[in-house]
Amino acid sequence: MEIEVAKCECCDFKEDCTQDYIREVKDKFDGKWLCGLCSEAVMDEVMKSKNPFSIEEAVKAHMSFCVKIKSNPAFCVADGMRQMLRKRSTELSSSQPSPNKVNHHFSSG
Repeated sequence: MEIEVAKCECCDFKEDCTQDYIREVKDKFDGKWLCGLCSEAVMDEVMKSKNPFSIEEAVKAHMSFCVKIKSNPAFCVADGMRQMLRKRSTELSSSQPSPNKVNHHFSSG
């Protein structure tokens, strides 16, 4: 089973997914891969609308919403912070010794 990175066409979130899962999601959402949160938002829009949207219309509406959000300066700052924290977290986890290599020295005082 091969894993690849899939990028949400709405919010740009990236996930490691199997090719089968990517294909399944694309089949459901008019050929577009959506992350779990965006797919839930689209399905919610389809269900709650008084004049039910088709999946295609709901995807387009949600993508439009995401474009507006991503152009907001506050989003840009928050996204920059998220990237910085993710990078820092990766750096910290790669610099920490593994549990089986930790030296335990106890001194009696």
